[in-house]
Amino acid sequence: MELYGEYDVVVAGGGTSGVAAAVAAARTGASTILVERIGTLGGQMNVSGPPGFAYAYMFNPRKEQIIAGFMEETHARLLKAGHALPHTLPDFRVGYDFALVDPDYWGLLMFEMMEENGVHLLLHSPVVDVVKEGDAIKGIVVENVSGRQAVLGKVVIDCTGEGHVAAKAGVPCDQAPKGDLEPHTLSFTVDGVDWDKVLDYVRENAAYEFNAMTHPYLGWTEEQIVERIRQVKDVREITNFMGYYSLRDKALAAGEYHPYSGVGFFIMPRDGGVLQAHFQHSSQVGDIDPTDVRDLTRCEIECRKQVSLALKFIKKYMPGFENSYLTRVCSELRIRESRRIVGDYVLTKQDVGEARKFKDVVCKSSFSSGAKHVAKQETITYEGIVYPKDGGSCDIPYRCLVPTVVERMLVAGKAISTDRDSYARFLQLTMATGQAAGVAAGVCAKRGVTPRQLEADVTELQDILQQQGAILYGTH
Repeated sequence: MELYGEYDVVVAGGGTSGVAAAVAAARTGASTILVERIGTLGGQMNVSGPPGFAYAYMFNPRKEQIIAGFMEETHARLLKAGHALPHTLPDFRVGYDFALVDPDYWGLLMFEMMEENGVHLLLHSPVVDVVKEGDAIKGIVVENVSGRQAVLGKVVIDCTGEGHVAAKAGVPCDQAPKGDLEPHTLSFTVDGVDWDKVLDYVRENAAYEFNAMTHPYLGWTEEQIVERIRQVKDVREITNFMGYYSLRDKALAAGEYHPYSGVGFFIMPRDGGVLQAHFQHSSQVGDIDPTDVRDLTRCEIECRKQVSLALKFIKKYMPGFENSYLTRVCSELRIRESRRIVGDYVLTKQDVGEARKFKDVVCKSSFSSGAKHVAKQETITYEGIVYPKDGGSCDIPYRCLVPTVVERMLVAGKAISTDRDSYARFLQLTMATGQAAGVAAGVCAKRGVTPRQLEADVTELQDILQQQGAILYGTH
């Protein structure tokens, strides 16, 4: 087996957590390589959806910004270049804020940032094994058109999303039974939308056709929400449209829609101020184990059947979409739920509800605990949901990134250590934990300590994160 190279930090997975980890590590001065199984970077941001920071949660309901750093930097750069919309904080939806960017330009920006920061890239290289010495991981093994190669590092960060590297290294992981896992989806985008007609329909039918997803902390009544939506003058004030209930039910009765998802879309900015509609919930397949390739294959096939049906429904039933046309089907599934590692701390639903703060904080989240996607018409079940108290946020402690049992390893993104209710796969947490893991790995490599040893004193880690723009303190 060929030795590809030796580095301070090896990042496995080039999705949203991986790109943030690689840049953050490189900025500490660590020699860093980012390894990705396909030929591009970006993951759920531009490969599998959603359309660029949808549900960014960069602000809590109090309008306090809680996430910045790498995520804010990329949004700001694309906003300046004309490939993003400003932060959207509609008064009736604060806490469900948006920072929409063009996902394709974001993907191009990732390559620019890797080059700017001296990150080495190894693409088209799935991880097939790990290199271990006792309890310590020493590197990963990839297989590609050149054969099998070992990539060694002082610290390995698993940013695969599904905890593939951690599992291969022997890290204890938790995963819900297959029948209970959230359904996975295949997103798609259409153009040619008459947005004036869309907005007219939304305003006229606000009372019974749409889920405004207003944060409970804000205290809006249903009547106030309906009246507020009727006053909307630009679709950018709403940004996502969930509902179309009567149209969906009519199509279901006619056998022209499927019963496994609702109807909803996000707006997506493109060149020249053009807006597209990105559908994320119009295909959903449950009972799929994302660690089983047979299940994944079945899911890809079924999702495309559902997308084909949804496209016919959109043109026939949805006002403003009569002349719409398909511009993108994401190239792979968006995996909603998979493994979670068991780390040195497991974030709990109580931590979220209490808006708990931790001494080893590395990022924040105002996302709720308990809500789950379902392969049903209602799309999401809110049973048992809790929000951080007082419209605030909870801290994510560094220990959630440090797996038990295995040394010299960190995990970022979807697979960090939480209970199932608090499992958060959204962009803001994947990027924020990725940045934290990258800085931590760089500090460990410089000091010659393991990630677990770093737990004794995270001051330098926190200082560097704040220098890189992360928000750790001063908010509810």
